[in-house]
Amino acid sequence: MPFPYKTVLVTGATSGIGEALAERMIASGIFVIAVGRRKERLDALVAKHGADKVAAEPFDVGDLDAIEGWVKRITATYPTLDSVVLNAGYQRTLDFTNPKSVSLKAVTAELHTNYLSPLQMSAQFLPHLTALGPSTPASIVLVSSGLAVVPMPRCANYSASKAAVHSLAWSLRSQLAGPYSPATRHIRVIELVPPAVRTELHTQQPDLVATGGADIGVPLDDYTDETWAELTAEDGPDEIVHSVFKNTGLPDIEHRRVAAFDSFVAVMRKQGARF
Repeated sequence: MPFPYKTVLVTGATSGIGEALAERMIASGIFVIAVGRRKERLDALVAKHGADKVAAEPFDVGDLDAIEGWVKRITATYPTLDSVVLNAGYQRTLDFTNPKSVSLKAVTAELHTNYLSPLQMSAQFLPHLTALGPSTPASIVLVSSGLAVVPMPRCANYSASKAAVHSLAWSLRSQLAGPYSPATRHIRVIELVPPAVRTELHTQQPDLVATGGADIGVPLDDYTDETWAELTAEDGPDEIVHSVFKNTGLPDIEHRRVAAFDSFVAVMRKQGARF
């Protein structure tokens, strides 16, 4: 189905994939609520496109305690909000060969931003999206990573956090579309599974810069072109896996896992499980 949403909130909209998707949506006539920590970049986006096309909402999505009140304000301010793109995230090296360098504070912060924040935001936005009613298409878009399926040892915590997002997307989709959830069947759960993309995710990591690895990945425009085409396709998939993975074996892994998941859910429901 095409991308029918009219008012879309995008987290991590100050750079990289979030900013690129926000730009595509604005160009397509979608009103974007741009969210990020860097107010000056959000203001620049509004100055570029106009306040009638995009709104700036500075917010640190890693502040879990603030999310509930913030979501209430956002949904009251933008009652037509019908889609949330939970894209914000960052990546850091985790070196177990030097255990003293492993910081619980840093690991926890990465998990908060990459996983616990989208989980909490999904829960907090759902009452609003549900209240839109069955005749209004709505969606939650979660951004995971190819590293959710095949982890990279260098960034073990990032890979684990994205694996958690990947698992969350499957369970959330199954619950909202399930036989016991008629009020939420209009809410589509879409997952983007990007490869390495040339963004600040890499250039802001000093160790990658030092080894010349900060410029790895698919060019951002190429990634955005393909992903936007999938998002707006008439029969676009709920899980958008970039074509760079085509010959890596990852799609085959995913197809087998999805089949196993669907079979498992069917068995559990036959046994009376509500979800």
